[in-house]
Amino acid sequence: MNSQTYAVSRSSRAARVSAIIGTLVLIILVAAPWWAGRADMRLMGELFLYLALASLWNLMAGYAGLVSVGQQAFVGFGGYMLFALTMFAGLHPITAIAAAGLLGALISVPVAVLIFRLRGAYFAIGTWVIAEVFRLGFAQVSALGGGSGSSLPVAIVKSLASKRAMRESISYWLALSAAVLVVASVYFFLRSRKGLALTAIRDNETAADSLGIDIWRTKFVVYVVTSAFTAMIGALIFLQKLRISPDAAFSVNDWTAFVIFIVVIGGIGTIEGPIIGTFVFFLLRETLADLGTVYLIVLGVVAILVMLKAPKGLWGLFRARFDVQIFPLGYRVSKRDPS
Repeated sequence: MNSQTYAVSRSSRAARVSAIIGTLVLIILVAAPWWAGRADMRLMGELFLYLALASLWNLMAGYAGLVSVGQQAFVGFGGYMLFALTMFAGLHPITAIAAAGLLGALISVPVAVLIFRLRGAYFAIGTWVIAEVFRLGFAQVSALGGGSGSSLPVAIVKSLASKRAMRESISYWLALSAAVLVVASVYFFLRSRKGLALTAIRDNETAADSLGIDIWRTKFVVYVVTSAFTAMIGALIFLQKLRISPDAAFSVNDWTAFVIFIVVIGGIGTIEGPIIGTFVFFLLRETLADLGTVYLIVLGVVAILVMLKAPKGLWGLFRARFDVQIFPLGYRVSKRDPS
């Protein structure tokens, strides 16, 4: 290959243009409290939190091969830690969110040691069982409302900000920051040496092991980190809701089934997939939510059609046709411009 004719790079024109557009969009989103209504901000905040959850699940399942159906365990755990730390430890809500992430990482260590003994479908079932154990456990804590749940005291809510409009703005900015932080963290992690090792494990675990990659340790780190972030997202979710109960906190539909739907239709194993999938999910939800159970049926039909017609998701279908990457991870060989 003639080095004067070809060049190796990670970036692309599409990625650079997307970065500029993304920066402009981010600036507009940051300014949302000055141009959007309260209902719009709550909807966008929810969208950002689902995007963060989907990106984290995609990192586990799409890259580490850890197909969990029990991530609601850490969503609920983070939510309950927010309530416990603010009500009993006197922490500020934002400090409690960070602490919930740290505690989520700590509790995920023994969980990982236990469930990493399982493989395939047994691993997935094991994560769901762990989530149910969490739900039943917190339902027994009478100080946090037991099975009926608890509301965040008014004094704690007002500690975030005295005025309602400012509290809603802060909650919105926290959700936006969480989405940006998670997507950026996933992107830069996958571009690092550890991310390269993770990609090698995904492509061929046997070959990765023969090259000296510590498969168990790599997956363990991914599980602990995603659990910490998921706990923080859970704390943010229930800071917005201001009320928590075991059924809401550990809902498999809300925090796992919908997240899996988002990743599958968007494109598993890509950073762009969860972003596309989140927008499609919210478009369907806002359009069809008034139809009751028909809404869930439509979601199921859409998921089946996408899996049949586009196994790599909507983004995979788009990338196969136009060869575009917004978040380039690997190296590309391209011809140099003769000029």
